[in-house]
Formats: sequence, C-alpha cells, structure tokens
Amino acid sequence: MGARRTEEATRESTAPQPEPSRALKNSNPECRRIPVGRLEVGGPGFVVMAGPCAVENAEQTSVTAEAVAAAGAHVLRGGVFKPRTSPRSFQGLGEPGLHMLAEAGRRHGMPLISEVMDASQIPLMVEYADILQVGARNMQNYTLLRALGKVQRPVLLKRGLAATIEEWMLAAEYILDGGNTHVMLCERGIRTFETAMRNTLDLSAVAYVKERSPLPVIVDPSHATGSPSLVLPMAMAAAVAGADGLLVEVHPWPEQALCDGKQALTPEQFQYLMQRLPAVLHAVDRHLWKPESPIQLAGAR
Repeated sequence: MGARRTEEATRESTAPQPEPSRALKNSNPECRRIPVGRLEVGGPGFVVMAGPCAVENAEQTSVTAEAVAAAGAHVLRGGVFKPRTSPRSFQGLGEPGLHMLAEAGRRHGMPLISEVMDASQIPLMVEYADILQVGARNMQNYTLLRALGKVQRPVLLKRGLAATIEEWMLAAEYILDGGNTHVMLCERGIRTFETAMRNTLDLSAVAYVKERSPLPVIVDPSHATGSPSLVLPMAMAAAVAGADGLLVEVHPWPEQALCDGKQALTPEQFQYLMQRLPAVLHAVDRHLWKPESPIQLAGAR
C-alpha cells in the first residue's frame, strides 16, 4: 500500500504542468498601455469611467453624461444588458439604450463602456461601445471570452464573485490567447463572510496583479462597497494601491434608479471625488489623464 502511494505521488509530481499564464509572465510596463481613441489606459494617467449602472431613459443618460463630463470623467459607462439576480428585475433597454448612451457620449466627446453578456451581442456592442465590459457573473463564461479574443476592441474583465486571483487572470488568458491583447482587469470586490458591505474590496489583489501582470487594473468601489459614503475612501485607497483607474456609478436621482441606486453617487458627490483625486495621485507620482486635444471616439462611430 505504501509503495503504491509513493508511486502515485511521484507520477503527480513529474506530470507536465500547465504553462504559466502570459499575463503572469510578462511584466513589461509598456505592455500595460491600452489605447481607447485618444485616451490611454495603463500609462501614468489615471482614468475615471463614470455613469449610471443602467441606461434607463434619454433624460437620465443625458443629465448624467453632462455631470460626469463636467467633473472630469474620461469614459461614460452605462449598462443596456443587465444580468440581474431576479428575472423580474429591470434587465436593461438593449439596443435603444445603446443609442441613448452613444448620443450622450458623442455630445460630450466621451468613449463608452458597456457590458456584453453573450457572444451573440458582440456585433451590436462593437458598433457603439469603445470598451466591452465582462461582468463578474460572466468571468468564467469561456465561450464569451474566446469570442472576445477575436475582437479588436478593449475588454474590461471583472473579477468573479468568489474567484481567486489565479482564476481571474486565467480567465483573461482566454481573451489574450484569441489575439486580443487589450485586456483590463477590474477588481469589484469578492463575496466573503462579511455582511456590513455589499462585497469585500480586495485592494491587495490590485498590488499583487500589478507586480506580476502587464494588464491595467481598474477598481469598481461602487459594487465593492454598495454605499456612496464608502466609495470616496475606497477610491482614494485604490489610487494609492496602484490602480490605473476607477469605474464609478453616478445617477442624478439615485432614489429613483431602476438598478443599484443605493450605491450610486450623486453628481455632487462625484464632483467632490474628482476634486480630491489629484492630490492623492500626486503622492504616488500619478495624475488624472488629460488629453492633448479633445477625445475622439475610436472608429468615429
């Protein structure tokens, strides 16, 4: 019996091991930089993506876009396909919502980021969105990830609800292996035993990934905390931890929001955040990204 166990252990130790992830092996800082129109994510400039969790109507989208643009945000976010826990919750407006988001983005010269939930949605999304977001629930949707590997459009990959860092980075590898090297990772909090906050924001993961990967890291303090009062301190902490940018939810009327209103900043709260960020970034030799000339949307959509 003992000899058999020893033989099995020997076979396991000598078995071929998976090749280390390309994202883990390549630490060249120059590989971090991802162009989004005239915007650059992953360089010395810190990028802020802001807007509503979900596009609800033209007025809400327009008012939010105007507010976040005036405060200095770089990318307009807004979901039109929403993966919700309950099938009876608001699921997004689909293509009409993309029209509204695109119109607001054009008006203020802002690139767009929006979530894609299924490979069949990719052709539609690339007509409008400059960055395709993969939500936490789809981090291990390998069919979707492989399809995004064939699209030459930046992808923001959110960490799964209970995913390890290795699982998160290997999910990114599915996109990289398809030929799309423009991948950003997004830490949005993980599910732990703690119930005081919506999730537990793992800022140690930001520093860990930045040491070992060429991929830019964005932090979403809205989903991570679930509370506007916690977004500001966690956004500041993310900047110090080495994040390359933020993904923040902003809504002009949070109490009326159809999706995640409890965690959305008001325009006034977002403006305060943007006023505080430069001093914190200066302490770590970073700065808010500023264009040399007005931002132009990639592909002139």
